[in-house]
Amino acid sequence: MASKKQPPPPAPVTPKCGPCGGTGEVPAAVRVGRTRRTVGQQAGICLACFGTGEATD
Repeated sequence: MASKKQPPPPAPVTPKCGPCGGTGEVPAAVRVGRTRRTVGQQAGICLACFGTGEATD
């Protein structure tokens, strides 16, 4: 009699990065002029996970 195949184990769940929430992007302020006033925000790469969205440790 043949033995039954077992399903593969589930893949480990990697935790999300804290600063970006798993998106890989964080808001960065845009400053202009000599007085460096803030006029808006743009998307910047998360330096904690380098854009992967996964916590490194």
